[in-house]
Amino acid sequence: MKVLLVNGSPHEKGCTYTALAECARALNDNGVETDFFWLGTAPIGGCRGCGGCRKAGKCVFGGDKVTEFTDICDNYDGFIFGSPVHYAAMSGAMTSFMDRVFYSAGGRLRSKPGAGVVSARRGGTTAALDQLQKYFYITGMPIPTSQYWPMVHGNTPAEVAEDLEGLQTMRLLGENMAWLLKCIEAGKNAGINPPEMLMYGKEASNRKQ
Repeated sequence: MKVLLVNGSPHEKGCTYTALAECARALNDNGVETDFFWLGTAPIGGCRGCGGCRKAGKCVFGGDKVTEFTDICDNYDGFIFGSPVHYAAMSGAMTSFMDRVFYSAGGRLRSKPGAGVVSARRGGTTAALDQLQKYFYITGMPIPTSQYWPMVHGNTPAEVAEDLEGLQTMRLLGENMAWLLKCIEAGKNAGINPPEMLMYGKEASNRKQ
């Protein structure tokens, strides 16, 4: 089993990475492999709503981190997406990345566990976390929990390292992610598959009847 940890901060080894690394350690301790995926500092354009991905099966505006992610996402069983908090929301790059990934390739992530973590100096964490988790809900991704909202506080990695409750929350998130992955694998081995995801329109109307 493998989990990909996506770092949506412009700082490769900053506060968001510190939170994700704590999750990764817990996953590794529970027998789950991990890789990191950093968005970097190059601009990431937002979704244009052109619909080209419906025909191509991927975002047609390639050559950036969105394409790089969708080229490898099938190799992973779960995902943890991390973002810094900018003005009580995810970073602009992370927002553009998530919009395009989930619009163009969300079906490939369905039924795979997804979790979000956020990092802030002080405030805006719950608003950013709410924004982040909605991608998982609409895509049908099981969301592993922890003991508190998955967030850390600090203006530097050293300050985040002093947020003992935040780091403990990250560790339990990693442990719960590992547990959920093992439960899903056991279910598949027993012939239990995820339910079909219904679409809007006719399928939804038939379900009500």
